[in-house]
Amino acid sequence: MTARLNPCLPAGRRGVTLIELLVVFAIIMILAMVIITSQTAFNKTLLLANTAYDVALTIRSAETFGLGSRITSGIIDKNTGYGVHFKKTTPIKSFMLFADTFPALTDPVVVTCHLASGADKQRPDATPGNCIYNSAEENATAMTYSLGNGMTISDFCAYTSANAASCATAHNAGLDQLDIVFSRPNTKTFISANSLYSSTYTRACITLTSPQGGLRHIRVEQSGAISVSSIPCP
Repeated sequence: MTARLNPCLPAGRRGVTLIELLVVFAIIMILAMVIITSQTAFNKTLLLANTAYDVALTIRSAETFGLGSRITSGIIDKNTGYGVHFKKTTPIKSFMLFADTFPALTDPVVVTCHLASGADKQRPDATPGNCIYNSAEENATAMTYSLGNGMTISDFCAYTSANAASCATAHNAGLDQLDIVFSRPNTKTFISANSLYSSTYTRACITLTSPQGGLRHIRVEQSGAISVSSIPCP
C-alpha cells in the first residue's frame, strides 16, 4: 500500500512565501532608516543646543566675575569688569573672555564707558577699563573659547532700544567686533560695537549655526538677562 502526500495543506500549516519575506524585510529596513535618520537629526540638534548653552554659560561666567570683582593674576584694580569679545572672521569659530583692565585707574586716559576721570578715580566704586577688548597684553585673563563639532557663529549684532541693528553679516554687515562687558557697581550690561561703547545699545545677539543649517540665538539684555532661543533676534 502506497501513501500519498496531500498537496493541499490546511491554511494554518502553510509556510511563508518569498514575497511575504521580502515585504517584511522591506518594512524592517524602512523603519530602521527612519529611526536612524531621526536619531541622527536629534543628535545634531542636541549638539547645537548644547553649544549655544555653553556660549551662554561663558557669558554668564563673565557676568558673575564682573559683578563679583573677581581678582586673578595681572589684575591690580578693584571693581574690574569682565566681558566677552567677538570678532568677525571667516568662519567665526571662537570668541574670548577677558578682564577689562585697560586703562587702569592710574592711567590718565579718560574712560568713556564708566565716566571715571580725575578725582572720580579715587572713589571706592571707581571702575577701570574701557568696555572693549584691546589686546592680550592690555587685557588680563584673556581666554579663547573654540567651538567644536563644526559649529560656527554665523552672526552677532548690537541692537538699540528701537531695534536698530548693527550686525556682522546681516543689516549691511557693518559690525566687525562686539564686546559685552559686566562690571560692578553697575548691574547693566555694557555693549560696544566696533570698539566703541554706546549707551544706546540695549541688546546683543549671537547666532550659532550647525553644519546642517540649524540655528540658535543667544540674547544678552542690557539688564543682564541671558537667554537661548530658536527664535531670531531681536
